[in-house]
Amino acid sequence: MAESMYRGTGRRKSSVARVIIQPGSGKIEVNGRDVSNYFPVEIVRQHALSPLMLTQLSGRMDVRVKVHGGGISGQAGAVRHGLARALILYDVGLRPQVKEAGMLTRDARKVERKKYGLHKARKAPQFSKR
Repeated sequence: MAESMYRGTGRRKSSVARVIIQPGSGKIEVNGRDVSNYFPVEIVRQHALSPLMLTQLSGRMDVRVKVHGGGISGQAGAVRHGLARALILYDVGLRPQVKEAGMLTRDARKVERKKYGLHKARKAPQFSKR
């Protein structure tokens, strides 16, 4: 491939996305499937591809993504994070715009572990005075 490729790794909850972008016709592939096939819900798809929309590169970049772990929402967030990182490698001038939108920040929220003596992470058994 003569065209240069730019890679970015994105993470969200327990999902990890490896994103590769290169200048092209705007084809977007997630785990070997079309993006509208992999993320059938429009809002989730828009969330995942928001860095492209923000930088107005949506029709000019080919995107290949390998994503695993977690659910649909976490995977979309991971794709968004990885895509933002890859776009910055493609053009450093996009960094202020992408950073301002908060797309470079790793969302550190994860599921809290269950503690013994409790029903869930924080839900305690019902208290009885007598």
